[in-house]
Amino acid sequence: MDFELSDEQRLLRDTLREFVDKDIRPVAREWEATDRYPTEIVDKMKDMGLFGLTVPEEYGGLGADMVSFALVFEEISKGWMGVAGTIGSHSLACWLIARYGTAEQRARFLPDLATGARRGGIGLTEPGAGSDLQGITTTARRDGDSYVINGAKTWITNARYADPLPVLVKTAQTTPAHLGMSVILVERGTPGFTVLRDLPKLGYKGTESCEVLLEDVRVPAENLLGGVEGQGMKQVLSGLETGRLNVAARALGVAQAAYDEAFHYAGQRRAFGRTIQDFQAVQLKLAELAIKVQSARLLVYWAASRADAGERVDLESGMAKVFASEAAQECALIAMQIHGGYGYSKEFVVERLYRDAPLMMIGEGTNDILRMVIAKSLISGKGSIG
Repeated sequence: MDFELSDEQRLLRDTLREFVDKDIRPVAREWEATDRYPTEIVDKMKDMGLFGLTVPEEYGGLGADMVSFALVFEEISKGWMGVAGTIGSHSLACWLIARYGTAEQRARFLPDLATGARRGGIGLTEPGAGSDLQGITTTARRDGDSYVINGAKTWITNARYADPLPVLVKTAQTTPAHLGMSVILVERGTPGFTVLRDLPKLGYKGTESCEVLLEDVRVPAENLLGGVEGQGMKQVLSGLETGRLNVAARALGVAQAAYDEAFHYAGQRRAFGRTIQDFQAVQLKLAELAIKVQSARLLVYWAASRADAGERVDLESGMAKVFASEAAQECALIAMQIHGGYGYSKEFVVERLYRDAPLMMIGEGTNDILRMVIAKSLISGKGSIG
């Protein structure tokens, strides 16, 4: 059992830390406060090849292992979690096309997705269907050599830039519903595809989250992911295992940032003639932060390493996502308490961490839903602990 990163993974981590220190931290407070889209940071991530994380090397991508994948989201989220969302949904779209796309789809989309010349997203959630994906109402009707899509999606990251956007639709009305669900790749600029608005958010700023309307959107039939109808739910659920590793790693980054800020502040802030880190009450909080952060890290890396071994990781990624996201929320609050009144000020990083943390308990499957997934895996015998 090896708990150490490889030389390549350490080099990647150190490169990412340098990038975050140079290009993200200096602008994060100002740009987050104004909800400014981080164009310059996105361009730098393109240059670094980060848009090709889940694109196989044969198509020009990094073909990264899942531990390295997690490291990317952890390190970027330590600087500004919102930025990580730009490559999060993109990486999931790339993974779906690489895993399930036809040879023609892979050849047409993946090289440009790897460089960021194209960006991806994922169109799952609807105004009336989030956790219950089988309840979506977006439809795609076959009409000759095309599909005609009608419906609406919400909370879509990269909505304005996605090219293509994999959209989960119903191509048939079946019982159970998932047997009639498919994923269709909608390319940018297709008539009838409209971004209605950006959703106002508590945190997760910078990266766009949009409502999308699809009215008689005509898409070539060859854009049906995998070329076979009725496979969409299976494709999406498989992809969400990778998505949950991304979210878990982002949460880990927020939790680590909360610890770093609290530890530094406790060593600088003086009260009653000494630094507050000398007080037992503060020491207990610092210890609690350290325990939560490192526990989350071990779960995230464990889940990622299981994925690298070629295993199904619905259990492992679910556990990592639940624990890390709740640790992020708890660590952000503890860090705010250590900062006292300053923790409530926008001049200090912990205020942003406290607003960013809740998203990870919702995104890629709410924690309540994932607890059910975990329990069912254990009860069925597909997963086990100990």
